[in-house]
Amino acid sequence: MLEDEFADVFGKAMRGTGLSVDALARATGMPLAEIDSWASGKNVPNENEARALARPLRLDPGKFADAAAVRWHPEPIELPEVRHHPQRPHPSNGYVFFLEGGRRAALVDPAGIPQNLLRMLREGAYKLQYILITHKHPDHCDATADIASAFPQARIVMHKADVFAIGALASGATLIRDGEELPFGDDARIRMLHTPGHTDGSSSFLFRSTVFTGDTLFAGSVGGAYGDASTYNDILNSVRSRLFTLPDDVAVMPGHGPPSKIGWEKSHNPFFEDAH
Repeated sequence: MLEDEFADVFGKAMRGTGLSVDALARATGMPLAEIDSWASGKNVPNENEARALARPLRLDPGKFADAAAVRWHPEPIELPEVRHHPQRPHPSNGYVFFLEGGRRAALVDPAGIPQNLLRMLREGAYKLQYILITHKHPDHCDATADIASAFPQARIVMHKADVFAIGALASGATLIRDGEELPFGDDARIRMLHTPGHTDGSSSFLFRSTVFTGDTLFAGSVGGAYGDASTYNDILNSVRSRLFTLPDDVAVMPGHGPPSKIGWEKSHNPFFEDAH
């Protein structure tokens, strides 16, 4: 399932644009009760209704109508150098990507039950070089201390705006500088991308043809805007200027929901009009 159903997309757009149900009723001429039922997830609009709602919400009308009708879902993606690990009890995604059969590895977003992560890392015999953290929320970083204790040689990488979330470990963290790269093996690099909006320090990590987006970009949606200084417009700009400039075939590994591709998101994500 996608991370966000129609009502989630609708609600994020309403909050981002500052439009209430009353304001949408005035802007579209639609009955307030119907709009309220769509926003609450009790019903969904038809094709024409969804297209009409999209305009004041600054969404792509066709893609928003597709979301209402559940007409798109990304195809499965299998990446031999990436291992996904669901983070329990959080409903979030973590990942390990690796080279040389695991002799060089990076962990994205250490969260959930530490023993589960440690078991997975030991079973794979991974030699952990980096602990990459996309943002400050606990469901993406609350197991950092345990992983860092078990792999003291691994460098923690996080943006300075969010790094306080890992407590005393913040003093030794490598701070993200947008666009700079981390060495990873003889012929590979990890590019750090500052993608603010969900939080002020939200970041993404590009490894070869895969980008780990945290809660910035989901399949068919974006994360909620919870920054102290950054805004809804910032998260949209982060996707447009940092992520949608990547090649269309780059795989998107999000913090929640299924993977996608940059080209698929340009074609199907309702938050972005005419992305191609």
